[in-house]
Amino acid sequence: MKVAVTAKGSNPDAAVDPRFGRCSFFLIFDTDTMAYEALENSNAQAGGGAGISSAQLVVDHGVDCVLTGNCGPKAFRVLAEADIDVVVGCSGRAGDVVAQYKNGALSATSQPNVNSHFGTSASVGVGPGTQE
Repeated sequence: MKVAVTAKGSNPDAAVDPRFGRCSFFLIFDTDTMAYEALENSNAQAGGGAGISSAQLVVDHGVDCVLTGNCGPKAFRVLAEADIDVVVGCSGRAGDVVAQYKNGALSATSQPNVNSHFGTSASVGVGPGTQE
C-alpha cells in the first residue's frame, strides 16, 4: 500500500506538516517495505488552488491513503473522488505516523476538518465551526 504523509522535511524524521495543500513535502511510503520517496510540493507557494493541485499530485502518484494534520473541502473532494482515504489530526514524526497507521491506531475520516484556505493568511480566525 502507498501512503502519502504531509511533511515539513524530506525524510521520515521530519515533522508532519499540519497543512495538506501547502505542505513542504509529501513523503510517499510503501507500507510493506517502509521505503519512501520525498516529493517537494511545488504548490506550497501557489497564489490559489494549492489544495486541489496538491491533491492531484498525490492522485498522480497512485497513493491509497493520505496522512495529514488538516484537509480542506476542495482537496478532500479530489482525494475522495479518486478513492484515496484521508486521515486527519496526524502529528509527530512522519515515519512514526505511518507506523501508527500500519498498526491500526489511525483511521480515515469521512469529511474535511477545516474550511477552505486553511494555512494561508486568509485563514486567520477560520477553522471548524467558524465562518470565512
